[in-house]
Amino acid sequence: MQAADITKLISQEVTAEVFGVWLLIGAALVFFMQAGFAMVETGFTRAKNAGNIIMKNLMDFCIGTVVFIILGFSLMMAEDYVFGFVGVPNFQIITDFKGFLASGNAPSFVFNLVFCATAATIVSGAMAERTKFISYCIYSGVISLFVYPIEAGWIWNSAGWLNKLGFHDFAGSAAIHSVGGITALIGAIILGPRLGKYIKDANGKVTKINAFPGHSITLGALGCFILWFGWYGFNGAAAWNSESLASIFVTTTIAPAVATCVTMIFTWIKNGKPDVSMCINASLAGLVGITAGCDALDAVGSIVVGIVSGILVVVAVEVIDIKLHIDDPVGAVGVHFANGVWGTLAVGLLANPSAPAGLKGLFYTGSFKLLGIQALGIVSVLAWTAFFMTLTFIILKKTVGLRASKEEEIRGLDKTEHGLPSAYADFVPAVESIDYGFEGATAVTGDVPPAEAVPVKKVPSVDDGSPKFTKVEVICKEQRFEALKNAMMDIGITGMTVSHVLGCGAQKGKPEYYRGVQVEATLLPKIQVDIVVSKVPVRLVIETAKKVLYTGHIGDGKIFVYDVENVVKVRTGEEGYDALQDVE
Repeated sequence: MQAADITKLISQEVTAEVFGVWLLIGAALVFFMQAGFAMVETGFTRAKNAGNIIMKNLMDFCIGTVVFIILGFSLMMAEDYVFGFVGVPNFQIITDFKGFLASGNAPSFVFNLVFCATAATIVSGAMAERTKFISYCIYSGVISLFVYPIEAGWIWNSAGWLNKLGFHDFAGSAAIHSVGGITALIGAIILGPRLGKYIKDANGKVTKINAFPGHSITLGALGCFILWFGWYGFNGAAAWNSESLASIFVTTTIAPAVATCVTMIFTWIKNGKPDVSMCINASLAGLVGITAGCDALDAVGSIVVGIVSGILVVVAVEVIDIKLHIDDPVGAVGVHFANGVWGTLAVGLLANPSAPAGLKGLFYTGSFKLLGIQALGIVSVLAWTAFFMTLTFIILKKTVGLRASKEEEIRGLDKTEHGLPSAYADFVPAVESIDYGFEGATAVTGDVPPAEAVPVKKVPSVDDGSPKFTKVEVICKEQRFEALKNAMMDIGITGMTVSHVLGCGAQKGKPEYYRGVQVEATLLPKIQVDIVVSKVPVRLVIETAKKVLYTGHIGDGKIFVYDVENVVKVRTGEEGYDALQDVE
């Protein structure tokens, strides 16, 4: 062997080793995307189901790992294929682990595993808040065991029939996102909408659509940033050289940024204000749209993908919800299904021959060949997934049951499925189960207990001519509370009760929109201040409140005045006038 041949061989081995390391780094980034999906789905749903969402995302990966080891990977990346349709499993990872490592398949296993988990977890958001946990676990196992491995093998195994045709899906717009998206659509249809989402008349016609805003837009935004960060590994891990990697990073940045800008402008014009949750969806939609052709498109193609994705995600989410009355709490169908299909077809339209992949798109060459292959591939993948997952959901519905009961849904799946009073422990009323260390306090005894820790003052009862007590209830804007509080203290008010409330006056609020659906706007956030007075004149309290709260605009507030029968101070047992006075 000549020196040049030895150098070339060493170079190839080093390149293969470096590529394997980079593939594993990419796999780690894609794994972190599970956290991103968990945060987006949790933030876009109600707090009473937050723990259930987290649990489902966790189990997607864990269940997927088990079944991928048992059969999934062998089906997907088998060396022997039957007519290019399904691999013949060799179970090498179980029967010959040393040989499995020596073959160099370990990086591929880990990378394809995290991709598989991504396809499974997309569905969680569309079926959120009303799916039985056991049924979801079974679904997760099925998609990771059969559905994803077979169709992904068609695309990424060199023996797969779509691969041989020249179908191009670099990182999974079709193999992952379209598969997860159409499964989400089928699951949401078979499952049905959340209780109260669509109000129907006696004839079954939908007369009103209720918006269910997510409980934490902050978590949703955090999930979006995590997903965008992980997407550089998602798209870039399979890059074969530095030029390809650089191109992928550029296109993976351009498309979601453009999509988000387009959605911001679109919703701003359409609804009068830019929609935050839709813009988060748009970032993900742009990422999904560029995934298939991230190595085949140039900057202009990425911009076009972003523009279409930014409009498509809004239209898809609103049509699915408002026109078709399919309840998808997080917009998974619009993000992954609609834009997965678009991203796959965009390769046939916008692939630039000068890009690293060297593919010939219609707009650059005038040839329909690649577009035809892309269309055939996406239709085949969707048909396979739709058949198998429809069958799976129907069987689940007829056997173990797919949907939680009405009582479980109303109470929240955190409590009924997992025994969590709340995913946010600080907000759980847990006084009965916690010892706060008040062992030395004097216990109160008796049928009508006086306080035993403090001497009780004898005061006349209300019937014995004690002063009159009046409750003044003030409803005002939140931003005026501090001024009201200070004014009340200046006139001698020593105590008040303050509550955050919802209410409306004659104006019935101002219409707002959440994901294209008008939010019930008759109830606006207000502050309610309750003051009981005796020594301070009631008229002084009223006039002071009016002076402080008045702006001349609708919504300044209301003042209500009530008679109070008696006042009792719990600590001392004082009643009546003395119970309202400060300790001297």
